[in-house]
Amino acid sequence: MIIVFALLALAVLVTGNWYLWRRLFRDTTERPGWVRRAGAALIAGGWLMAIGALVGERTGAPFWLQQVLAWPGFLWLALSIYLLLGVVAGEVVRPLLRRFLERRDRRRAPAEADVRRPATVPAGAAPEEPREVDPGPDELPRLVAAPSRRLFVSRVVGGTVAAAALGTVGYGTYGVLRGPGVKRVTVPLAKLPRAAHGYRIAVVSDIHLGPVLGRGFAQTVVDTINSTQPDLIAVVGDLVDGSVKDLGPAAAPLAQLRARHGSFFVTGNHEYFSGAEQWVEEVRRLGIRPLENDRTELPYFDLAGVNDIAGESEGQGPDFAKALGDRDTARACVLLAHQPVQIDDAVEHGVDLQLSGHTHGGQLWPGNLLAEAANPTVAGLERYGDTQLYVSRGAGAWGPPTRVGAPSDITVIELASKQA
Repeated sequence: MIIVFALLALAVLVTGNWYLWRRLFRDTTERPGWVRRAGAALIAGGWLMAIGALVGERTGAPFWLQQVLAWPGFLWLALSIYLLLGVVAGEVVRPLLRRFLERRDRRRAPAEADVRRPATVPAGAAPEEPREVDPGPDELPRLVAAPSRRLFVSRVVGGTVAAAALGTVGYGTYGVLRGPGVKRVTVPLAKLPRAAHGYRIAVVSDIHLGPVLGRGFAQTVVDTINSTQPDLIAVVGDLVDGSVKDLGPAAAPLAQLRARHGSFFVTGNHEYFSGAEQWVEEVRRLGIRPLENDRTELPYFDLAGVNDIAGESEGQGPDFAKALGDRDTARACVLLAHQPVQIDDAVEHGVDLQLSGHTHGGQLWPGNLLAEAANPTVAGLERYGDTQLYVSRGAGAWGPPTRVGAPSDITVIELASKQA
């Protein structure tokens, strides 16, 4: 089955890229030449770098090599998505544009015939010498070796698609690199005492420090969190994509996080690709307390955390009974769990509020449709029985440092007491 799936994926990839090359390079040129060859090299080279970046990250290739491959490879991955979506949408535009040009040419044909019909010369009069007339702007396309209608349409559609895709990816990348915005959400909790009304939890997930997003990005995230003056900071998984050896310096600014009741961390699935045990010790060294299937009693509520589901492969999966089994159920409970799909266990154990990430809000539209199919909530606040689930879109990005239709955020959850 794995071989069949791999062959099917390869066939789809090859077909999609051939189609992309055909529409953007073959159909926009009159004959074979360097443009078509350059287009083939661009597409093939982009995918080689993208695959190299993905493989290098997962296999622990030398970090300098990951950095060399990551920027062009991951950006090509994002660009190819929107180029492909664009040329597919262009199939609707092509016949409409061709029909418009055909009708325009038919309307012009009678007028041009009248202009070109020779005038009657009176008997005995000398014929007028032909003289050159400057062509009007509408005549230029006909006089200057204009391309065929098919070629013209292909160039217009192809150029528009390329410009739109480049603009989309460029703006989406700028949105990630400038850092996450702050989103504020009020969450009422029935068991929260009046004294805790207005308690602020800064939730940050999916920072994804790696070969693209490094120390400077981490500093931006830390400064943004500290500017909100939270009472508590929750780092809800997927902090890194790489080893402590490679990314320890990039994560160093996290030691500057400041909150009245401290900072807490739970693992995400990417920690288990990056050496989870080493990262748990590293965040502890940075002054952030890991909650590994653990709970702490804060003045106004219980704060619990469970490991990510990916830890099951290493015997370190989530253990809700250990984290929540013996707690005082009269107290409000906030749970940190990286993946929204863990909400069913949270409901079963009487959690009042679960804070998650993982989905990136889809990151690259229409990726939100895939995220919706795999997660109960993609972004925002929803209720499941007596338990509320808040899912952050995350601060960073995985793979392409690009977001389209899913801006990054750091969320300040303001708890509200119904007794206030």
